[in-house]
Amino acid sequence: MPRYKLLIEYDGGPFVGWQRQANGLSVQEALETAVNRYCQVDAVVHAAGRTDAGVHALGQVAHVDIPRDDPPDRVRDALNFHLRPHPVAVVTAEAVDDRFHARFSARERSYVYRILNRRAAPALEAGRVWWVAAALDAEAMHAAAQELVGHHDFTTFRARECQAQSPVKTLDEISVTRHGEEIRLFCRARSFLHHQVRNMMGTLRLVGEGKWTAADVAAALAARDRAAGGPTAPPQGLYFLRVEYPASEDAAP
Repeated sequence: MPRYKLLIEYDGGPFVGWQRQANGLSVQEALETAVNRYCQVDAVVHAAGRTDAGVHALGQVAHVDIPRDDPPDRVRDALNFHLRPHPVAVVTAEAVDDRFHARFSARERSYVYRILNRRAAPALEAGRVWWVAAALDAEAMHAAAQELVGHHDFTTFRARECQAQSPVKTLDEISVTRHGEEIRLFCRARSFLHHQVRNMMGTLRLVGEGKWTAADVAAALAARDRAAGGPTAPPQGLYFLRVEYPASEDAAP
């Protein structure tokens, strides 16, 4: 059965998250319903990573097997037609062989978190940024964030309900930069724990406000205790940015 790799963007606001759930509409359910209307089959859409309720995606990747050997552009357009009016878009579709798996073939994932740092609340960006009125020191946040780079036990930044087998992860890169009124946290790793990025962002806000130092962040990491870290940042500022795959698994032969 033909397999297609999908590059997807979505506004997470109306959804209960990526994964199908009984308590509301998920992004996965919206896509699987679109596949059913297109192909008249029940298919599972597998994603590179699950996002929580309210979290957005600019570069989510998924794959699906469908019983139609259609050109990728037709698959993209058909799915987008059936996704209306949900705020989900299949940006590209690509034929891949059955060795490709959106989740298990991924070698790196990246996220960005956006803070609107100004006195006035957002009008146009409401629901898409974390509004923080107090002035933040982005340079101090960036310096403190470097304490988190590397191979660590990230229990301090792990949600209590996280289902990962181990809290040990390797954070390859993290940066905090200011762009006018916006502060952006960027991070990349092979994989992340549940709420890891949001918990790191909530902790780094304390640094930006001058309440914590880089040494406090290092001590919190070493404590391996969620209670030692800062608060969890809200979901609306978080974006699943992109996924990287080995070139050999990107396309069909």
